Amino acid sequence: MTTTVTRKGQVTIPKSVRDYLGIGPGSQVNIRRANDGSVLIEKADRPRPPSRFAKARGSAGPGMTTDELMALLRDEPE
Repeated sequence: MTTTVTRKGQVTIPKSVRDYLGIGPGSQVNIRRANDGSVLIEKADRPRPPSRFAKARGSAGPGMTTDELMALLRDEPE
């Protein structure tokens, strides 16, 4: 597959490659040099930050006051 570099150093990633990698507008890719000198392009997997409510799942139950729940969500000491 051949593509042309623009004056600004930009290239268009062919549709078949975009489809294969599952990338689209706004996606990020990693471009790196392999040990053999070739260049690899791969989809950048951005880990999702943990939900700020993840800690509260399963801990907020009956009998918990609003103040206790808010302290838990704010990660305040007990």
